[in-house]
Amino acid sequence: MKIVKEYVKHWFESDLHPDRYICHSREGNVVRIEESNTNRRHSVLTFCTNDVLGLTQNQLVKQAAINAIEHYGTSNSSTSVLSGRIDLHRQLEDEISYFKHLPHTQLFLNAWMAMQALIDAFCHLAIPVPGFQNTSETLILTDVLNHGCIISALANASTRSGKLFGYSPRVRVKAYRHCDAEDLARKLKRYARAGDRIMVVSDAVFSMDGDLAPLPDMINILSNYPDSTLLMDEAHATGAIGVTGRGIYEHFDLKPQDAIDRGINPLIMTTFSKFGASVGAAISTHIAELKPLLDVSPTSIGTCSLAPPLAAAALQSIRTLKESPEMVERLKKNTHYLRSQLAAQDFETIGETNVVPVILPTWLNPKTFARELLNHGIWVSAIWFIAKPRIRIAVNALHTFEEIDCLVRAMVEVRNTLSESSGKFLESTNL
Repeated sequence: MKIVKEYVKHWFESDLHPDRYICHSREGNVVRIEESNTNRRHSVLTFCTNDVLGLTQNQLVKQAAINAIEHYGTSNSSTSVLSGRIDLHRQLEDEISYFKHLPHTQLFLNAWMAMQALIDAFCHLAIPVPGFQNTSETLILTDVLNHGCIISALANASTRSGKLFGYSPRVRVKAYRHCDAEDLARKLKRYARAGDRIMVVSDAVFSMDGDLAPLPDMINILSNYPDSTLLMDEAHATGAIGVTGRGIYEHFDLKPQDAIDRGINPLIMTTFSKFGASVGAAISTHIAELKPLLDVSPTSIGTCSLAPPLAAAALQSIRTLKESPEMVERLKKNTHYLRSQLAAQDFETIGETNVVPVILPTWLNPKTFARELLNHGIWVSAIWFIAKPRIRIAVNALHTFEEIDCLVRAMVEVRNTLSESSGKFLESTNL
């Protein structure tokens, strides 16, 4: 552990560590936090949370979780395959299937486990079966800025989880340029071989850039590769884009059936930690045979199934969203208002969704900027080591225009203060 100790010492001395906060309560978007390094407590207006529709505080959602505990207890204490499956799981899978227009859905404890299970199942199937042999290699194309859960699963794609050595045909993983359909087409043409099993995987909404995958173009390209598979990670898309919050297919006025009709196998990963007031994930497909493979994946059979209150909260969140799609419209109005107000004050933003990355001038340290905002009662996320430096703002359906105005006003004041203290003056913004 000597190396670990020395590394962390230098890490802290270089001020590269994340600032840590403890949340004590939340009402609306006002959070009572404690700064771990000073033990100072104060109330701040949060633009950090991924609770995009505000359903973590919805009374129906909270009551559903409480009722589930009363009925089932706090945990299933086993895996789904052995003895952990409850009726809430079936109901939740059915609701997701209906919502995503794909008939077969399998639950997981989180997105990392769902993605690993899918790669295991797709690339390596499960156990040896007498009389069956697969000789086809797998080619996977991945957007270079995909989420870490995708990258992690693909980094381990060469052998099935739980085995040091694998006997499946080879898995080849190639990256294509971010949201670049032309580069995707070039890479497929370059690397695809006769007999390959082809999968393309992408975030629907990119968590650090707030932009969208070019789904129609991706479908057009993959239609040239019969029986290819297209996986969309809709973690930041569900509840946030599309007229009723159904995600990227709805955003582009499509349904998964449009991909199916063109010879493509659409897969959708849904997560519950953003729109769903819970945690957990699900993989949806129109291929009935995929679900039993996912159910016996190492990440399913070796892990306790989704706890009753978590399943109940996610289930009620989907039902609430279906009954109140106007929440999505409120979120979109808040997103447009925030982006327009930031642009009016000459802040550089990227993307187009409720995930709003603000690219600061190179002389402005995101951590310093975020710390100063806390002194103005505003809490945002400083990004400096998991992506290019930026401030990441997450607007939600509960925010008011007045709260957004407070955020932008504070950002202007902090920029002015830091500009003056460092001797920097941005002529382009008339500061």
